[in-house]
Amino acid sequence: MDRPVSFSRPRKSRVLTTVMAVYLVYTLIPLVWLIINATKTQSALFTTSGLAFGGPFALFGNIAETFTYDNGIFLRWLGNTLFYVVVGAGGATLLATAAGYGLAKYRFPGRKAVFAVVLGAVAVPGTALAVPTFLLFSKLGLTDTPLAIIIPSLISPFGLYLIWVYAADAVPDELLEAARIDGAGELRIFLTVTVRQLVPGIVTVALFTMVSTWNNYFLPLIMLSDPKWYPLTVGLSQWSAQANGAGAKPIYNLVLTGSVLTIVPLVIAFLLMQRFWQSGLSAGSVKQ
Repeated sequence: MDRPVSFSRPRKSRVLTTVMAVYLVYTLIPLVWLIINATKTQSALFTTSGLAFGGPFALFGNIAETFTYDNGIFLRWLGNTLFYVVVGAGGATLLATAAGYGLAKYRFPGRKAVFAVVLGAVAVPGTALAVPTFLLFSKLGLTDTPLAIIIPSLISPFGLYLIWVYAADAVPDELLEAARIDGAGELRIFLTVTVRQLVPGIVTVALFTMVSTWNNYFLPLIMLSDPKWYPLTVGLSQWSAQANGAGAKPIYNLVLTGSVLTIVPLVIAFLLMQRFWQSGLSAGSVKQ
């Protein structure tokens, strides 16, 4: 007679739970502070506590003023940022997917050397390359143009490495051989077979590159001098510096409101793409 299977409850660790709770509070406090202060008027920012609501609720008025201040330059910065993300991060994801798949599934001379170069590139921080990139683009006459932001954003060593590692296990060699036997070409195999298997990895790389491009600050700061090409990060920094200037109009409420607005697209993107992560994590979890 078979013995009944007993399922034990998952063990809990009070220490880990406490650590996670502290980390959660530490992470959320700045966001809560930002949202609360974005609802205040300029005068109320300095007369009420940072984590307490005070004065008239001015969130919608602040949003309207943010979009109209300085002839609506915030909308131009928002459009620039979206353009840089779509072209730069989208191109980086496409290149990382194609290159990572090729390195994972094809054998060719110098493959190990490429692997070493990719790992070395991952270890180099982007800020260390900003000045050499500026000097190179200055020689080419590309500074103060969108290309100065888009071209460096197309290279994502971490994204390439991530796809490389993921494709090695997620795309079975037997599946590729079966497609080749059926007469499919390599490009067709990549577009119709491989991409479907790599969706969770592609989404992960897309989110990483999107966040990196969206929050990119130092490179646009040194590459761009015309405010019409600024992304949101540099534009809001200029507003903050303007508010601190002597005799300038205080616009701290607009800086805070603009910062809140820059978070919204990222949150929406994460919410829309999380289901691809869940499907990728659950894939293969059931024994066939």
